[in-house]
Amino acid sequence: MSNVEKVRDFISKWEAQDVEGILAAFADKPFYHNIPMEPLTTKEAIRAFIEPFLGPVTTVRFETNFIAEDSNGAVLTERVDTFVFGDKQISLPVMGTFEFENGKLARWRDYFDLREFEKQMAALKA
Repeated sequence: MSNVEKVRDFISKWEAQDVEGILAAFADKPFYHNIPMEPLTTKEAIRAFIEPFLGPVTTVRFETNFIAEDSNGAVLTERVDTFVFGDKQISLPVMGTFEFENGKLARWRDYFDLREFEKQMAALKA
């Protein structure tokens, strides 16, 4: 399986809201960084971030506009991530970088506009 296929499979785990599958994709010493937030460096920390966020979510969609793998196996994605909360949703343009070691996701960095995310999350509560 190519690293592009691994990223597509990882995205499908998000869309299925499969927290165990998401965590299983990571290496034993993961690095997950939603820039500009603080990075998460353990599977426990990643679980503690993902589970409360996905709890009220009814649908997840990652629309991948572009995906490419470089000669070192790093995968870059340009996506729009949508999280539906009942009759409301948030959608964010995201640039993601995925790096693998021994077939597992070792480093994942997502770049997005934090202020836009916060604005949309506030609108959910309004």
